[in-house]
Formats: sequence, C-alpha cells, structure tokens
Amino acid sequence: MCAMRIQGHTPIPRYRAYAGPALLAQGFRPLYLLAGIWAALALALSVAMFEGRIALPSAFDAVAWHVHEMLFGFVAAAVAGYALTTVPNWTGRLPLQGAPLVGLVALWLAGRAAVAVSALIGAWPAALIDLAFLFVLAAATLREVVAGRHWRSLPIVLALLLLLLGNALSHAEAAGTVDAEGLARRFAVAVVVALITVVGGRIVPSFTRNWLARRGARVLPPGMGAFDRATLGATAAALIAWVAAPDAAVAAVCLGFAALLNVARLARWRGHATYSEPLLWVLHAGYLWIPVGFALLAAGHWWPAVSRSAALHALTAGAMGTMTLAVMSRAVLRNAGRAQQAGTGLAAAFVLVTAAALLRVAAALWSAAFTPLLIAAAGAWVAAFLFYLGVCGPLLVARRPRRRAG
Repeated sequence: MCAMRIQGHTPIPRYRAYAGPALLAQGFRPLYLLAGIWAALALALSVAMFEGRIALPSAFDAVAWHVHEMLFGFVAAAVAGYALTTVPNWTGRLPLQGAPLVGLVALWLAGRAAVAVSALIGAWPAALIDLAFLFVLAAATLREVVAGRHWRSLPIVLALLLLLLGNALSHAEAAGTVDAEGLARRFAVAVVVALITVVGGRIVPSFTRNWLARRGARVLPPGMGAFDRATLGATAAALIAWVAAPDAAVAAVCLGFAALLNVARLARWRGHATYSEPLLWVLHAGYLWIPVGFALLAAGHWWPAVSRSAALHALTAGAMGTMTLAVMSRAVLRNAGRAQQAGTGLAAAFVLVTAAALLRVAAALWSAAFTPLLIAAAGAWVAAFLFYLGVCGPLLVARRPRRRAG
C-alpha cells in the first residue's frame, strides 16, 4: 500500500515473504471480498424470507436475521478488513497473513452458518460460534496495538469490543433471555455510526483536500479542529441518549442538534466541488446520510408519520452501505496500483447504492407503495455490490503488481 502521512505518523507497511494464494496475502482481501458477496446474498435471502419463499432454521425471525446479518455479517467483515489494514500500517507491525488469516475468515464463515441454523444447534451454541470472530479479532488487534505501543489505535479496539457486546445482546434477544425492545440493534447502529463519524472525519476531508489541491483550488477543507471535536461530542451524546431512551424528548432534541452540526461539518469539506470524481462524491454522499438519519429520528418523535424504519435505513443502508462500499473500493484500487478513479463499474455501484438507500427510506415513508419500493431498493442494492465484485473481485484475488525500478 502507498505510505501516507496521517496526523504526524508515517505508516511503514511491511509484509512477510508469502508464496500462498494472493487472496490471503493481506487481511482486507478475503474480508472485503466476503463483505461484498454477503451484502448482496444476505439481502437477496432476506427478501425471499420476507416473501415466504424460503425459511431458515434460525432462532432469529426474518427481520431479526436480516438486521443481524447486515450489521454483524456484512458490516463486521468490512470493519475487520479496515482494522487489519489500518492497525499494521499505524503500528509498523506485520499484518495477518496465510494460515492465521484463514482461521479468522473461517470464524466469520462459521458465524454465518451458525446463525442460519441456530434453531437446530441451539441459540447459545450458535452465539458462541458467532461471537468468536469479533472476540478473536479484537484480541489480535489489541495485541498489535500494545506491541507497537500505538495507543491512538485503541479506539478501533474499543469499537470492535462494542460491536462484540452488541452482537451478544442480539443473540440474547433472539434466545429470549433479554427483552430489550431493539436495544441490540440501536446499540450496534450507534457504534458503527460513531465509527463512521470518526473515520469519515479524517478520510473525507483529507482525500478531498488532496484532490482539490492537485487541481489548484484555493479554498480547501479545513483540518480537524474545535468544531469537529464539538460535533463528535454532540454526536456521541445524541447516540447514547437514543440508545438508552429512544422515545424520550431529550434524545430527539440531541439528535436534531447533532444533525445540524454534522450538516455544517460536511459542508466545510467542499463536497460540491468533487462531483466529477465518483470516488470522492460518494464519500460525501455517504456521510450525508448520518444527519439525514438523525433528523428523521428527531422528527419521528413529534410526527409519527416519520417512521423509525426510515431513519434506521438512512443510517444503515445509507451511511453504512455507502461509506463501506466507498472505502472498500478505494482501498482495493490503491492496493492494486490503479489510478484513484472510479471508472464506469464503480461509478454505477455508487449510484445504485445511493438509489437503494433512497428507495428504502421512501418505502418506509410511503406505505402505499411499500412493496414495489422495497423490491426496487433490494434490486439496486444487490446490483451495486455485484458491480463492486465485478471490478474489485479480480483485483482482490490477484497478486500485487511489482513496482518498476527506476
């Protein structure tokens, strides 16, 4: 990967000599591939389950399975790929490769199978199998952070541990041990949204600034400052209030305030100037879904017609789906030595994932057209990730190009 200077630290990517399959040479490769496959496949299975065409022997009902597999299957795989790439770069430690990486991927696959057949093997055995992936990933990441003494990477470990806790709560709800009225779902969504605001706040203005500077722009996105820190604090407070008391007026007020701050933060990053480069505007579009979701959650407190489902899908299909697709695509292109330009295939993927989120939110708000809008959203989502797989899949299984001397 290209070396980048991030907040005063220069990463030193190092790799062991590895002669095995290219797919196992770097941690993000199998996980970004599986994330793309599962994003499309799990959504298609969910629609078939909603329509009664198939039924999985799972302790999770159709809706709960859909939510779980999007959050702890698809998103967790993408977060894992990011962690396995970023932490070694920051710490200078050797990344996971070969057999250890196979073991981690096997845990992710075992989790998907265990959740699908949890009614047969038992809810708690399935939970232990599924939780093993995030537990091992968090432990391995913490080991690298401690060994490399790069304490600024600890937030990634914290995010993984919080996702692990959210997954445990979701299994407890499915098993009937905990009746928390969607607490696990809110908790996991809040963790991922918070992670996007932190990571997005670093990469979106940075990539945009570099791109605009190369084109001689005079006005550039500002660096991290007091306003960003205030926005992150307000966002964290709003998410905590929403997780703890989703129906409380104070949560709605906090969410509305956080929405305004995040819109202002995004406006400072000059996304309007990036319309000609899909790899950039998709990052801005993905981040925009966060204040949209917050605003819908806040509005729903006073106007019941604004359904909570619309807000949740703005944060999940919108923010998580779009940002995940954008970050994975950029990382794959960079590693393959390709120019940081989307091309037709990825541009289509970005348009389609944006359309999918819009259609899914619209379906939640327009009950009379719910079914056709839901089907259209699902089709756009699956097509988006198929385009991603078509472009990035071959790059993920191919060896890194050697740099020419001279």
